[in-house]
Amino acid sequence: MKTTSMAMKIRRRPQRGMMMIEALVAILIFSIGILGMISLGTVSVAAQSDAQYRTEAAALANEIASEIVVAVNRTTPTTVANTLTPFAHQTGGAQCAFTGTASTAPAVTAWASKVVPGGSAPSRLPGATSAGLQILVDTTPAVTGYNKVQVTLCWQAPNDRAVRHHTLVTYVN
Repeated sequence: MKTTSMAMKIRRRPQRGMMMIEALVAILIFSIGILGMISLGTVSVAAQSDAQYRTEAAALANEIASEIVVAVNRTTPTTVANTLTPFAHQTGGAQCAFTGTASTAPAVTAWASKVVPGGSAPSRLPGATSAGLQILVDTTPAVTGYNKVQVTLCWQAPNDRAVRHHTLVTYVN
């Protein structure tokens, strides 16, 4: 009998500490899982913020395009072109670094102050600047068949690596 119990003791000895190793491995796997969930939450919040800004940009572009469509005098093709031209805003420059003459049309100046407010008013688009707003008006319907209005807004959130932009194209007759 003594030999059997001695053999049992010898067999059990190599397993000492295995439970501790298993517990440490389980804690490691659990920790990696928790870190992954935290990272997923951060990415989720960033994606939601980006979607919100894109929705705001689309709403702002649609707002000025609607104002332009309503304000056009449709008496003759010439009056359509003449009433569209004052809405042109910063028609020169490269992508999101627009230059040129700012529109003096009241609808455009009011719209621009919503996008890039001065003073303490919060912006609906973070990082939006006056150089990031453009309204192009193409009044040569012989080419397209319609008068084309293109509205572009640019912004950059604090965590964005690149400038984001939204462009809306509409045709006015």
